[in-house]
Amino acid sequence: MNTIRVIVGMLLVALSVAIAPARAERVYLDITAQDVRKVVVAVPWFASTVAPAGDEKDGRPMADLLARGLEFHGFIQVLDPQKYGGRNDADWKALGVDYVVLSKFESVSPGMMIEGRLLDVREDKMMAGRRYRGEISQRDDMVLRLCDSLIEEFTGEPGISRSRVAYVSDGTGRKEVYVADALGRGHRQVTKHRHLVVSPRFSPDGNYLAYSSYHTGNQNLYLTDLRQSKATNAISRRRGMNMAPAWSPDGKTMIVTLSKDGSPDLYLIDRQGQIKERLTSGAGINVSASWSPTGNSIVFVSDRSGTPQVYLMDLKSRNTQRLTFEGKENAEPTWSPKGDLIAFTSLRNGQYHIYTMNPSNPNATQQVSSGWGDCESPTWSPDGKQIAFSRRGEGKKQIWVMLKDGREMRLLFNVKGNQSYPQWTRAVD
Repeated sequence: MNTIRVIVGMLLVALSVAIAPARAERVYLDITAQDVRKVVVAVPWFASTVAPAGDEKDGRPMADLLARGLEFHGFIQVLDPQKYGGRNDADWKALGVDYVVLSKFESVSPGMMIEGRLLDVREDKMMAGRRYRGEISQRDDMVLRLCDSLIEEFTGEPGISRSRVAYVSDGTGRKEVYVADALGRGHRQVTKHRHLVVSPRFSPDGNYLAYSSYHTGNQNLYLTDLRQSKATNAISRRRGMNMAPAWSPDGKTMIVTLSKDGSPDLYLIDRQGQIKERLTSGAGINVSASWSPTGNSIVFVSDRSGTPQVYLMDLKSRNTQRLTFEGKENAEPTWSPKGDLIAFTSLRNGQYHIYTMNPSNPNATQQVSSGWGDCESPTWSPDGKQIAFSRRGEGKKQIWVMLKDGREMRLLFNVKGNQSYPQWTRAVD
């Protein structure tokens, strides 16, 4: 038995229907495999009661959004609907399609209902179905919830089309923090300090954003609740650096760089900015911490060897190990949410690129970004399968994204100004 999930507002109700084999029988795609072929999926226009074969006026925009969300994951190729007129009754086998998403919508008091079913064309059977109810204003959110549930049918993990990315942009003439969803919709300006802002970092639950701003003349650390837009709180105004907050996996503490005693060192602070522990002392400049998903270790950058390099620290024993030895400098390490890889920026042959390494075998590094420009500031997608980063070239800096092995490099946002310091987080329900 499988389930059709119904969302009424934000309340999910499970209904059992016999429309797909049990999940235990499923074989999921490994989309990170180098030789994986893209899955060809048709997304005809959503049907309605007045247009049961596909509603061009209202159903087409929903189908277009669903198609964008599916293709964003890098392993799906959506068939151009012009090849079949957007209708849901085409000859899918003749079109060479692997799967079809048959969707419909209708008005229900007090809002609307959206339903989508995934058809395996070769087997001629339904794989899964989802139904969502909500207000009309929630239409796009329901479409992307459907998208992420369909991705789960392919991979065993929910999709990330509703995830969010924070970044710094100078589109207003000042560097401020913005947040948008991963598809580039709903860009929202978070800070309005009218001064340089750097290093935005989401809390693990995605509700808070910590960042550093210079608007008072000192680099202070701030925390803002993204569920409101009226206030932000300074949590560290210590003289000198207050920068690069790295949230612990449980969201209760952060590791930041403070230079209140002269040398920039790593400190553990709570959400109110109170120092709980000093982690480094007198060993060069120490910055850019990133926690392991288990919370047992961190990686960070130090120039204690003479150049910026990536180090690993066991938080219980405080034992520290240098991980990088190649390249003129190595910086901005970030731990995958899966725990299997660390992405970082490396300067080699006069160009910055994104590399990854396995923390248990740091000698085996892999360059994953390629091509023109400088690629910096990597950040992992919530599912650990993609990396967003800033790319500088031709007089502009923008946010790009790629699969974790470097395939499917493409521009993420095309907005006014320069964008930098991307940070990716999960969707918030």
